[in-house]
Amino acid sequence: MVNLLANSKLKIKEIEIGISLDKLCIKMNEREYKIKGWQRVLLIILPYLFIVGIFQLIGGLIAGVDMTNLESEHTSTQDLIISSFNIVGTFLVIWFFMKFLDKESFIELGFQTKNRLNEFIIGIIVGLIIMTLGYLLLAFLEEIFFIKTNFDLKELIVSLSLFTIVAVVEETLLRGYILRNLMNSFNKYIALITSSILFSLMHSFNPNVDLFSLFNLFLAGIVLGLSYIYTKNLWFPIAMHLSWNLFQTLLGFNVSGRDTYSIIEFKTNESNLINGGDFGFEGSYLSIIAEIITITIIGIGIYYNRKKTNHNTV
Repeated sequence: MVNLLANSKLKIKEIEIGISLDKLCIKMNEREYKIKGWQRVLLIILPYLFIVGIFQLIGGLIAGVDMTNLESEHTSTQDLIISSFNIVGTFLVIWFFMKFLDKESFIELGFQTKNRLNEFIIGIIVGLIIMTLGYLLLAFLEEIFFIKTNFDLKELIVSLSLFTIVAVVEETLLRGYILRNLMNSFNKYIALITSSILFSLMHSFNPNVDLFSLFNLFLAGIVLGLSYIYTKNLWFPIAMHLSWNLFQTLLGFNVSGRDTYSIIEFKTNESNLINGGDFGFEGSYLSIIAEIITITIIGIGIYYNRKKTNHNTV
């Protein structure tokens, strides 16, 4: 009887060990076949271009735009309709990848809202200050000359809506998904530089673009991504991106080479790298200076915030 009990216990132990080994093998296989962050970035490119392209095509057809003619001019309302379909397509593709590849909820991209209002407000203020100071300095240097104001409430609402969508789409894709996944595979600063290069290249087909303006956009990517690598939250980059574009156009500049509605209209005697020419403020030396100063301020803020956090922990 004793031997029977001993043998039973031994068999139970063997079964438990076998089950544990099976679980260990499953975990090892899951790790072995888990898609890495940089691989997920590569995988999303073609589906994103295809699906979002279809949504933009549908939006263009509804808006009455000839999508086969890349040089055709659009009204602001047409651009807003196309952008609305763009954000739906973008969210659909990223949601699918987050659910089935990343195995995480969409909100984990950085859409948590708790205690984030201050970050959003600061982002809006930073963009406003940069564009206002840039305009005033260029006017003082006599690089731009005020002509008139042109207030149109409808166009203002359309511009606000359009640039909000642009900021949400680009930040969700570039910072929320791409930068986030690259940080899972590489050093965070390498990931930041890589995502900023991609951000710049996304604008390489914009009107009036050149290598100087692409470098400027690369620095803008650094500014927008720097806070994200420490906070993992999108509200500051979305707010600053929105504010940067919106106040840039309202003060009369082209936005990344595109001419959109402006409250203030000005002229230039010549296009150069000081006033940004036809590409807008993002094509000027002043933009580079502003971006470097902003990067420095954000870096100092992050440093002292981490120092304060470490001190409180100790």
